[in-house]
Amino acid sequence: MKIRLSTGREIPVEKGQSVLEALKAAEFYLVASCGGKGTCGKCRIRLLEGKPEVRGYGKLTNEEKKAGLVLACQSYPEGDLKIEVPETSRLVIGEKIAVSRAENLLALLGSLGKKVDPVLKEIALDLPRPTLDDPLSDLERLKRELRTSGGLQEDFYFASDFLRKLGKKLREADWKILFRYAGHEAVSVVPRDDTDGHPAVHYGAAVDIGTTTVVVYLVNLIDGKVIDVGLTYNSQMRHGDDVITRIVYATEQGGLHELRRAVREDINGLIETMARRHGIPLEEIELAVLSGNTTMSHLFWGLDPGSIREEPYVPAVSFFPLMSAQDARLSMNPEGPVYTMPCIASYVGGDIVSGVLASGMHRKEEIALFMDIGTNGEIAVGNNEWLITAACSAGPCFEGSGIRHGMRATEGAIEGVKINPRTFLPEVSVIGNGGPPRGVCGSGMIDAVSEMFLKGIVDRKGNFHQERNIPGLRIGPEGHEYVLASSPMGDITLTEVDVENILRAKAAVYAGVSTLLKQVGLTLDVIERIYIAGGFGNYLNVEKAIILGMLPDMPREKFTFLGNTSITGAYLALVSEELKKEAEAVAARMTYAELSVSADFMNEYMSALFLPHTDASQFPTVEALLKDS
Repeated sequence: MKIRLSTGREIPVEKGQSVLEALKAAEFYLVASCGGKGTCGKCRIRLLEGKPEVRGYGKLTNEEKKAGLVLACQSYPEGDLKIEVPETSRLVIGEKIAVSRAENLLALLGSLGKKVDPVLKEIALDLPRPTLDDPLSDLERLKRELRTSGGLQEDFYFASDFLRKLGKKLREADWKILFRYAGHEAVSVVPRDDTDGHPAVHYGAAVDIGTTTVVVYLVNLIDGKVIDVGLTYNSQMRHGDDVITRIVYATEQGGLHELRRAVREDINGLIETMARRHGIPLEEIELAVLSGNTTMSHLFWGLDPGSIREEPYVPAVSFFPLMSAQDARLSMNPEGPVYTMPCIASYVGGDIVSGVLASGMHRKEEIALFMDIGTNGEIAVGNNEWLITAACSAGPCFEGSGIRHGMRATEGAIEGVKINPRTFLPEVSVIGNGGPPRGVCGSGMIDAVSEMFLKGIVDRKGNFHQERNIPGLRIGPEGHEYVLASSPMGDITLTEVDVENILRAKAAVYAGVSTLLKQVGLTLDVIERIYIAGGFGNYLNVEKAIILGMLPDMPREKFTFLGNTSITGAYLALVSEELKKEAEAVAARMTYAELSVSADFMNEYMSALFLPHTDASQFPTVEALLKDS
């Protein structure tokens, strides 16, 4: 028997195997937080051909059942099947990706002048046993030995859980221990192994909690190498595409703990899958660093995010205390410390601190602009003397939400569009191995709208030229639409509503940059480097983004693409205590500008709602293109 995916890949299945088990054996991973028990309802698949034995439907609704959805863990093939796996059901685990990431990240670490030296440290101690002549308490005995034999003069903080376990652990170890600590925090006491003079291999997890996706790097803390990489959709998405809807769900609908559980299960699913692939016991994963925007960080820790969306927009926490994995309920050593990248304000979080750290702009004299374009749009401007930051509500359309055929930048997404000037027919490039397109991602949307503008399919307001007889332009369920590509699953189009959403998103990004520069009395000509981060940055065509009016019209050599800097910053803080402290210093000196109450921002936003802008002088190269076309 075999399972054929809608992408064309065929996977063998043995009798008695569930679809989930067969896919896992072929290293095609699905979200299955419950371990395949049918209770979490996340391993949804759509049956296209064949009828397996379905032993349960879990949390699937009647509408989902009618649409052909079943749970992979509860579906047992009795013959060949053809299935479609929704993006939200997929875990992406990739060792080949990890190898390239490891090389790049270790090179970055070296370029920053740092070596692998994580905040979690240990020291071997041989405590003298208590006697009638030396009746010092267990804790005072440990402190004395740390000062004398260990040479550590710090005033450590000893949590209540540490103290409760201390006496038993010291005696079980026969007073020969490894004392583990992070900064000034006592982490744990474990028996010392005297049989090997080499340090034990410890592992850590760098985690990016994005609004749309969750990414985890499994890292060897001895040499800093990335062992594996995992990615999945953030399951909180079923309660809203953006942070505001999730805050409302958490505070007004009592969903805080549900949102916390959802993202925690996503992270644990990735950690457990990668650890199992490499035969690593979970208790050997002893350190984690989390990076995310302010709302995501609050939801992960179960903190009330209500004040984030209410004036004066103040979060509950900006600098998070070091917590334990037991408190976080992460699948790792329960005593392992969990560090959260510090946030700046309600709408500029640890992901931007990570981005600035990864870019290195805070170390250089040149004035740079950092832009993280994703579900939200965050920007920072500055150099080694000053930094200012702001957020602009771009919305989730560049991640695929709110766009009729939108998707994130994964296999099957249209990532590039070129329209033939004679036939007006589009030529598209698709991410992946040559399969049919399944949707359009952010970079594809930008390409498409800019091309449609240059070829006269839409006007400066983004309206379709309905009077023109243009191939591919037609009336659809939502009004006028333009066909980008055809596939076995149907035509992939951009509608007028889609174009409107894209223009709103790009206007917010450009207005944020313009307003922030105005607030510090600068103009674009002083910017020497522009760093682009975000989920689709690797596929972004700078020329097309400038034509759209999303990026400033500047020399192309000034643009540098950094990819997912949130996970990069988390990795740097994971493997280097000095860089963790550097991230805290960056957060402490960043000035935040609140754009939501700025009249300048609204004026800039309204001006940027056109292609490329109402002020044509800001885009001279685009005007030159229009004259030539």
